[in-house]
Amino acid sequence: MECKNCELRQRQYYCANCLRNHLRDFRSKTHHFSSGRNEHVARASRAFKSIESSRLLRAEIARVDNNLDQLADGLAKVRRDCESKRDRLRTLRETLAQRRRTLNAARLLPPQSQTLTKESQELAVLSQTISKARSGLVQELVEVFHVVEVGGRPAVGGRPGARGEWTIGGLVLPVPGDVRRYPPDQINAVITHTIHFLGLLTFYLGIKLPFEVSWSCRRFGVGMPWIGAGRGSEPWAKWTAKHPLHLTSNPSSTPSSPSSSPSRTPSASLADSEAPEQIPAHSQNQSFTTGLAMLLYNVCYLAHSQGVEIPLSQAGDALSNLWAVCCSGELGRRSHSTTPLLLPPTPPSFTLDFAQVLQATAASPARAARIRPGRSAQDAGISRLRSERIVEEEDGWDVVELGGEEGFG
Repeated sequence: MECKNCELRQRQYYCANCLRNHLRDFRSKTHHFSSGRNEHVARASRAFKSIESSRLLRAEIARVDNNLDQLADGLAKVRRDCESKRDRLRTLRETLAQRRRTLNAARLLPPQSQTLTKESQELAVLSQTISKARSGLVQELVEVFHVVEVGGRPAVGGRPGARGEWTIGGLVLPVPGDVRRYPPDQINAVITHTIHFLGLLTFYLGIKLPFEVSWSCRRFGVGMPWIGAGRGSEPWAKWTAKHPLHLTSNPSSTPSSPSSSPSRTPSASLADSEAPEQIPAHSQNQSFTTGLAMLLYNVCYLAHSQGVEIPLSQAGDALSNLWAVCCSGELGRRSHSTTPLLLPPTPPSFTLDFAQVLQATAASPARAARIRPGRSAQDAGISRLRSERIVEEEDGWDVVELGGEEGFG
């Protein structure tokens, strides 16, 4: 490789002779320039010594000015804090004076406990007056609709008594298992009477029911009644589809079994409900059973709101349960519209499940075919034969078989 200085070819990347000469030249130049540099530094030092006192004075003045600015900023901040504290102190003094005036004025007033006690007594008297007025209206309502129990006998001589049949307006409202034994027109009429009676009763008592009744002609009491769930967060609230509370004149249109889910029920509008014959008979049977269960559930909730607990085994006897409501000692004391207020339907204290009522409504056997406690198997068999004979004689209806443990008794 050639040296860039002497252009001598050799294996090293540099030439020792050239490098030695270069170092010598560099040292000589450095010595030459260092002497000039030292001279200039000495000359500058001598010049700075003449102005050093003035430079120190300017630096001290700048430092003092900076301290003054900091002190001015701190003083302004302290003044602002003092002003805000003066304003707060002035506000506290005014508030304290206002409280003193209020306290002096309160000392001149009568004791609040007496005033509250008086208002509570007036509210209690008003609630009691409303309760009595509601009781009177309910008694008149019972007399107008003529809700009575027909037949039956009391327990005499150790023999168990027999329950009669409850009527409204002279018509018998059977339990769900006995609906087959009555013509559809009578069922429609007695259910309509019961709906009107229940509507007026809830209006007098100020109770909101879980399921709401509507009419096919979109006017109260005009057309065919339909029923569906209102607003709520309980399991019954999912049954939003409308279900009929009436039967057609076709004998096959009798309740058989409930719909398996709310989505499978007919969801026809109220305007289309004026022609129920167009609905398949099986679907209409299911819808009627579901609607009847909703009506029974409303009655049970109304009884609960008035302090009457209806067990599942007695939920099917709607008129008997309504009579128990009208005779309750707590009638009219609790409501959704007046104090003491009730919780929206249905509260946690109401433990009856609509699914159980629906299942029991579909599985309800005829009342005449049930074995009551205290009866022997032979008596039950005789009663069963009699009930079968009675059912066979009525319009060619099917024989009612004995039911199991499910259903209303």
